Amino acid sequence: MIGVGGITHKHYPETKGLKVSGGQTVKKGAILTRQGDKWKPGLNVGGKGSLYALCGGTVYFTTRRGTYKTTKRYTVINIRPLLLSAETLSRVFPR
Repeated sequence: MIGVGGITHKHYPETKGLKVSGGQTVKKGAILTRQGDKWKPGLNVGGKGSLYALCGGTVYFTTRRGTYKTTKRYTVINIRPLLLSAETLSRVFPR
């Protein structure tokens, strides 16, 4: 009986974490992080566990405080788009 009472699968820490750095240019759909709750999605970034780019552009980071009674600070990953589409403009500058 292999695997009884022990770990039955492997964890690969090199596949987890941040995949891009600030100032780096990414394409639409590029993976920014894998399996992390240290980072939150910001402008033009989607996903929950793994964050990905919703449009092509330059990556930049900001910080945000937690909600009421939470002192934790989150790092927010944002993307400054290279070309502003109508969809992006409506999201950034609502009427």
